[in-house]
Amino acid sequence: MSVDLFPLVLFSVIVIVLIMALTGVSHLLGQKRRDHATDEVYESGIVSVGSAQLKISVPFYLTAILFIIFDLEAVFLFAWAISIRETGWLGYAEVFIFIAILIAGLIYLWRSGALEWRTQRQRDDLAQTIGKSGVVNIDKKTGKKLNTEQPNHGGAH
Repeated sequence: MSVDLFPLVLFSVIVIVLIMALTGVSHLLGQKRRDHATDEVYESGIVSVGSAQLKISVPFYLTAILFIIFDLEAVFLFAWAISIRETGWLGYAEVFIFIAILIAGLIYLWRSGALEWRTQRQRDDLAQTIGKSGVVNIDKKTGKKLNTEQPNHGGAH
């Protein structure tokens, strides 16, 4: 059993020549002028300020990972939706089980608090600022809770 490697070698040579040609043309035709701003960091039209060593909280990473996981499951569901006629009722049952497992996982994450961004102190502070009606009333100047609860004057509810 012999394997013909000529197409692979030819493809590799063409790719390498193309890369070298594009790099060379870019070097020849590219801008040669260097300004004081050439080496400045430029991100989305905004000059960066501060250090790039930014600490990001763990809930952010956890939420990002959960998003990626559930996003990948959506890809599997799209693939199933495309082949629904070929898979028939067996495929329907399989995707039903798949979705049930996803929902069980989401419920587990929700109940275990993995989707909660606030720390315990933030939750306690928020609980202290919520009135009986469920509205959060905070004075923007002082940051303190406002007492805006209306007393009941015998009106019918």
